[in-house]
Amino acid sequence: MRIYEALVKGLESVGVGAAFGGAGENAAQLMLALKHSKTIRPVITRHEQAAAFAACGYAMYSRRLGVCFATAGPGAFNLFSGLAVAMSDSYPILAISGYSSLEWKGKGALNETSGVSRTPDSHAMFVATTKKSFLLEDAAKACDVLEEAVNVAFDGRPGPVHIHVPENLTHKGVSVANYRDVDLQIKPVVPETARVETVAEILIAALAKGEKVLALIGFGAILSDAGEPLLRLLERYQIPFVTTLDGKGIIDESHPLAIGVFCDSGHKAAREAFKQAQIILAIGNSFAQHATFNFRNDLLKGKKLIHLNIDGGEVDKVYKADAAIIGDAKLAITALYDRMSAELEPQPKRTFPRYDYRSDKIHDLVGKIHPGQLAQALSRRLPDDAIVLADAGAHLTWLGYYLELKSHQRFRKPGGFGPMAGSVNGALGVKCAHPDRTVIVGCGDGCYLLSGFELLTAVQYNLPVIWIIFNDNQFKLIKIYQLSTYGESGLVEFENPDYVAYAKACGAQGFRVETVSEFESALDKALALNKPVLIDAHISRMELPKYSSSPEGTLAGLVERLGERVRAH
Repeated sequence: MRIYEALVKGLESVGVGAAFGGAGENAAQLMLALKHSKTIRPVITRHEQAAAFAACGYAMYSRRLGVCFATAGPGAFNLFSGLAVAMSDSYPILAISGYSSLEWKGKGALNETSGVSRTPDSHAMFVATTKKSFLLEDAAKACDVLEEAVNVAFDGRPGPVHIHVPENLTHKGVSVANYRDVDLQIKPVVPETARVETVAEILIAALAKGEKVLALIGFGAILSDAGEPLLRLLERYQIPFVTTLDGKGIIDESHPLAIGVFCDSGHKAAREAFKQAQIILAIGNSFAQHATFNFRNDLLKGKKLIHLNIDGGEVDKVYKADAAIIGDAKLAITALYDRMSAELEPQPKRTFPRYDYRSDKIHDLVGKIHPGQLAQALSRRLPDDAIVLADAGAHLTWLGYYLELKSHQRFRKPGGFGPMAGSVNGALGVKCAHPDRTVIVGCGDGCYLLSGFELLTAVQYNLPVIWIIFNDNQFKLIKIYQLSTYGESGLVEFENPDYVAYAKACGAQGFRVETVSEFESALDKALALNKPVLIDAHISRMELPKYSSSPEGTLAGLVERLGERVRAH
């Protein structure tokens, strides 16, 4: 079989169900191989960046390999943003890109990226944005290289890998005579017994003395599907928990032990619980910038930190841990529960001050949709299996604060790399991986305008995603930052198109809404349509998102910032 036929057959053997890419001559044979695949659904995006984001979406909750591809040169370079997301957010992704013929190296062939004779060095660039990048030089090595790449993607902490396929390997007469299926061996990262013993002893002693233990849950716990063992542990010992924005929904947010979201745009109850806690049990948490109030040095002052993470490199990276378990979160929590329950009896039920999503009433004083009310309305109508993706921007803070999730619902923000439009496009991959689940994107108008043309892709491939555009004709977070830092704003306002007309032109459905009741009606219709939908929600420009630069609260943050300015002058 031909080189790309062998690669596609190998991907079929590990259960890949979709591949996202851009068209190009160096990818032409791959496109044909995918056309004839009986199990892999090919999706050709309008821009390769969307293909990489979609591959991330495909891997996000499926625990399967996301695949993206592009032609040589500029097409391949468009994959980098998505690979950066996969690297920071631990998604197993394989990127396949074309490469100019090896016999033409250094001659300045079209799309050459050998790094010779003033050509860019794509191999060095892919090495910098993946766990490992391969240059396939011999067709007989195709299955070996693919097998190694896929196993590297899943090994330990998952992440992206890449394969260059030179054009000369696609020529007539070049074939793979030694094809074999990929032997995928996913080895679980099993926690060391000694580390589990140490952590168990600390927690048993603390709980026996009545010390305040608080669990801080991040996205790593969701990636490992640790919700069930976590709930069992927390309920047995009545340990309250807060989540990062990335950890939202791992346990029903109406649960009595669920305090709220802990971050600079989170809930006061969560900040208070964190402040009072004596021991922080951090699970699948990387202590990112917004989850730590800009890496505050005093965040854990006077507290013990117990850190559970699949990646030893995350432990002590930001805050020194008093004890740590290196391993898959689900396995670590299960082992911890087994060890503790053998010695410590269940604790009596307790009540804790917590954020109550349903009692928080928002008073709209300006007439247009308050973005918090929009998030609350979405909560009330959200299907039990829904996946909500927020893009980068002010809308993220509203959704993170007001969107209440049940345990089987999911919420995801753009992650550590944080690109705009990552979720606008990533939703295509999420829908391919979970065709029976409702996929909704909350995005700012600025995010949507970056890549909204992929609505055509959604229509072409019948991917019924719902995009809710928070429309206020401005880059709001940038504007807020400019005003608070420099005292003025500029170049942050723009005009939007008629999104209803645009949706219609693309073959999708569009709704313009200016009140909460109109939004609720449009959302109900969108959920029933089973086709791509844009909801153009005209929100108030006057509302400011919930934010505090200090875990002590908004006022304390303002005082700190004022003090910094005074000292600077």
